[in-house]
Amino acid sequence: AELKGQTLQDYPEERISRRKRARQIVAARLEKLEDLSIGKLVPSTLTLLGLCSGATAIRFSLENEFKGARAGVVGAAGSDMLAGRAARLLGADSRFGAQLDSLADLVSFGLAPAVIMYVWSLSRMGDAGWVAALIFCACSAIRLARFNVQAARDEGATTAHPYFTGLPTPAAACLVLFPLLISFQWGSGDGALAAMVREPVVVGVMIAVTSVLMVSKLPTPSIKYMRLQRQHRILAGLFFAALGGALIAWPWATLTIGLLIYVGSIPLAILLSHPRHETKPVA
Repeated sequence: AELKGQTLQDYPEERISRRKRARQIVAARLEKLEDLSIGKLVPSTLTLLGLCSGATAIRFSLENEFKGARAGVVGAAGSDMLAGRAARLLGADSRFGAQLDSLADLVSFGLAPAVIMYVWSLSRMGDAGWVAALIFCACSAIRLARFNVQAARDEGATTAHPYFTGLPTPAAACLVLFPLLISFQWGSGDGALAAMVREPVVVGVMIAVTSVLMVSKLPTPSIKYMRLQRQHRILAGLFFAALGGALIAWPWATLTIGLLIYVGSIPLAILLSHPRHETKPVA
């Protein structure tokens, strides 16, 4: 088209502007295609699978299928761990993925354990039992919100400081279900141990301790920032293979031992994270 009687060739800046705009449009469309790549979808898919697993755990608890409910929470924890690992390996970290992960965690590790323990035990306390379940949900939400804020400010766990602030919600969910796990192994139906761990007071104390640990500022180990040296990776692979076999053969005993090891590592994390144990930078 002509501009005041002259052609576009007489205005090179107009041609440059149009070409720049065309390049921007092409770049934007390519960026949208990259966002739809399989690699970008893997972490979110795993997160949604974890969400579905946690929601299914609620259904199992309402049907008094507590082994299935426990398995649902454990499955959600496994999906959460794999989603985080996949996001780092594929370079698919995003603000959308972080928010989706937190929403899924609130359902799987906040709401689901609270409902499970209410149906299994706390319902015998009436309204007080439901308040205890709500406290656990509220503390889970606070823990997740604080984690999001720390991540946005780059204040979370790092390679140099591989510790979370407070108990992570997946670990808290497994810990609050510990009385249920004990009843699967050493409590049969009407046995004395099964009756003891099912007492609402015992479950209430476990919820109180776990809730305080979640909102506390105690350092807890962060597995995702622990790096193994190359010569140790084969041994680590063999260990995880053996762990998978143990989970299949003796699921409840393996989960109990793993949970006890994790809880025992918290005092060690507190000791190692103390400033006097941190390595000073070399001048």
